[in-house]
Amino acid sequence: MSSFNDIGIDATKLDWKRISHLLKIGLFASCLTMASDMILGWGTKNPEYTGMRNFLSLYDSISDGRIFWSSLLSFIGIPIEGLCYFAIYRMIAAFSNKYAHIFRSGILVYIAFAGCGVHVQCLATIFVYKYVMSISPETAVDTAVRFGAFFLLPGLIVFCIFFFVQTIAQIIAFAKGLTPYPKWCWIFCTLIGMLMARILKLFGNIPIINALTAGWISIGNIWMFGGLLVMMNKAIKLNQKNEKK
Repeated sequence: MSSFNDIGIDATKLDWKRISHLLKIGLFASCLTMASDMILGWGTKNPEYTGMRNFLSLYDSISDGRIFWSSLLSFIGIPIEGLCYFAIYRMIAAFSNKYAHIFRSGILVYIAFAGCGVHVQCLATIFVYKYVMSISPETAVDTAVRFGAFFLLPGLIVFCIFFFVQTIAQIIAFAKGLTPYPKWCWIFCTLIGMLMARILKLFGNIPIINALTAGWISIGNIWMFGGLLVMMNKAIKLNQKNEKK
């Protein structure tokens, strides 16, 4: 009978070399996606507007080139991030089939929806807003919101649900000691990095802050991959110590 987590990965032992390799690639992919987000988010919002008009005013003068490069970099970087989540899957699978299975479901949705289903659709919505704005400013916001509701919202809903489930599974697995890392390393999850990135909003409506906060998920991934890489040697030593007991 096949193992519960039998997807071509030997979950009975920790392949630290491969885990390290995946974390490093994941960190690179997160930086690539962060560049995509900053290209998109650089600018200021018009304080004279409120609501969605205020939010979308950030893109009133965005160039087609910026939309293209943001789309291309995210199209490449986001799926690679998702594939590199299997480094964490390997850590959990060696200790818990249950949480590894839950975490894996989130990975598959991340790969399928985060790039084309969410980020690229965000850019498509901005593209529609920009060009409707040039011919009919009074209908641009409503048109963009309607477009987003039809083509962005479905993927966003699916992504958010599974991303939340994936993150909770990761936090619980780490906090319960069901990984080779110290229990407190649950803080190296995407959600914590995302929350830290949102704090930047307090610094105001300036281009660099808007660019950074546009990449809040990317910052979360950089925090996660980077933190787990930094703590890897400690995790290896802890795991060796536990194996001797």
